[in-house]
Amino acid sequence: MKKLQKAYFGDITQLEVDAIVNAANSRLLGGGGVDGAIHRAAGRELLKECEGLGGCLAGQSKITKGYGLPAEFIIHTVGPIWRGGKNSEEEKLASCYRSALDLCLLYSIQAVAFPCVSTGVYKFPKERAAQIAIQACDQFQKCYPDAPEITFCCFEKEDFERYQRLLSE
Repeated sequence: MKKLQKAYFGDITQLEVDAIVNAANSRLLGGGGVDGAIHRAAGRELLKECEGLGGCLAGQSKITKGYGLPAEFIIHTVGPIWRGGKNSEEEKLASCYRSALDLCLLYSIQAVAFPCVSTGVYKFPKERAAQIAIQACDQFQKCYPDAPEITFCCFEKEDFERYQRLLSE
């Protein structure tokens, strides 16, 4: 099977893909980091739509329109807060990727970009988070022939280099 994953260094709000994934908080109403950047770039309409979604639990995902972004859709996923690895954080993080990819299939999304979910203020160890992301996406793509092409969008050079290394292994 052809590898349908790649790393990209840059701003996720500028990517021309069918959908970008937002590393959101459970309220889905914007915040810091990638979440704030996506809300600012998409515009006020995104907040209005998110207000009607009723939040989201860790490991789950919800979808909205892309509004002012090049992407048609935004998939909001809530990553787990790292609490030492004893609270199902790894399973919840893998579930973020699976639930987002489930929405891709449902909405016929052919190309999706993920940020580094849970590695910012949620403090998930970056190396392990990248391994989980790649493994969850690999497994999904093997199970579903219509799975989208996946881009791991990294805002920090160190993250980009990590994904490049792991994807080449």
